Amino acid sequence: MKLEQLECERLLSKWQGILKLQDWDIKILIVDSEWRKSGDIKIDECNRKAILMLNGINPRVDNVEEVIIHELIHVKLWKMDQMIERMINTVYGEDEKDPKRELIYEEFMVALESTTQDVTKGYVQLGAENKNTGFGYVEEKVNEELGR
Repeated sequence: MKLEQLECERLLSKWQGILKLQDWDIKILIVDSEWRKSGDIKIDECNRKAILMLNGINPRVDNVEEVIIHELIHVKLWKMDQMIERMINTVYGEDEKDPKRELIYEEFMVALESTTQDVTKGYVQLGAENKNTGFGYVEEKVNEELGR
């Protein structure tokens, strides 16, 4: 699947409207080098700017619209995400090697990603052009086990 810049920008514009993120300046960057993710977003909350990165070579998910929705939901959840990270740092310190902090931070990240993906699935079913949601990580594990 080759990602087209204009198509990705069209989908971004569509979902910025649906998710009420029109007051954000968000641009698409298609990553054309080896990268382990399907997408990511870098956020500058103070200036309401973000760069949404999409894997143009080997995405784990075939539905680019799903990835765009997922990353935009991270923008919606950003303040809560940062507040919880600050709370973790206040309670457990900032030493990333501390086992107690590592445990709670990992639990938080799993909860954040699974919640973001659950909300994404709902929006995909309600308004995406492609209603299929990916099995990326799970399919990778199956293929790895079966030597594919």
